[in-house]
Amino acid sequence: MNGNLEYYRVFYYAAEYKSLTRAAKELSISQPAVSQSMKMLEEALNTKLFLRTARGIRLTPEGEILYEYVKSGYEQIAQGEQALKKLLNLEAGELHIGASDMTLQYYLLPFLEKYHEMYPGIKVKITNGPTPETIEKLREGMFDFGLVSAPFDKIEDMEVIPVREIEDVFVAGRKYIRLKNHMTDFHELTEYPVISLEKNTSTRKYMDELLWQNQVVLHPEFELATSDMIVQFALSNLGIGCVVRDFAREYIESGKLFELRFNKMIPKRQICVITNQKMPVSFAAKRLLELLLQGK
Repeated sequence: MNGNLEYYRVFYYAAEYKSLTRAAKELSISQPAVSQSMKMLEEALNTKLFLRTARGIRLTPEGEILYEYVKSGYEQIAQGEQALKKLLNLEAGELHIGASDMTLQYYLLPFLEKYHEMYPGIKVKITNGPTPETIEKLREGMFDFGLVSAPFDKIEDMEVIPVREIEDVFVAGRKYIRLKNHMTDFHELTEYPVISLEKNTSTRKYMDELLWQNQVVLHPEFELATSDMIVQFALSNLGIGCVVRDFAREYIESGKLFELRFNKMIPKRQICVITNQKMPVSFAAKRLLELLLQGK
């Protein structure tokens, strides 16, 4: 490229307004500086770009050709600056979140509602999946951040922030009413059909490890992909369902399901926000993260 890029900027304004005086005003420089820049560009390109007229200046045929290219490039830059400004002002943009059904439904949803009201121009993409899958995709840079439920193995180069407590419960319907006021031992669960999540979930892993520590190994009759379905199976009296309390709360409060009482506590665990410290987070995602952490 011949000449200084600033010369092309001055050339664009001079050609656009067909006036060296107007170009100088738009660029906040002196008219002699505009004239000098055009002289230097013409010398660098070894051709005449402007002709002076009684009404100002006009482009030569060579100048017209150059102007069409410079105009296109300059306007592309201006559009890029405008697009960047919209991103910084959160008028546009995109964020991608990895979350399970539970973390989405019982934690993230109200924050998304508020966020969308504040920044309607931001596109939000959510990929549902169990904790191990979400962590792996976050490691690959496919998400801005993930929402997962503990427990999970320590993750190198990931920031983990607990944001909400959750409780695991066993629930049953009228067929198992004899257990309602009974102080149950974990070992007694082996006597009944159990409904649980699939093995690739943090919830299933957590409960299996807790029961194993109490010398109990369950072999569920039903292994389902979602907690909502576990609740529906329990409502149909197909067994005792193991879910996070939030999923069954409505039915427990209405009396359609009851919560088993155990002689040992099931410790609470956490929903966590995780970010990959090796990957940049979009500007739009940073604002949503701020809202999440303000709501802790």
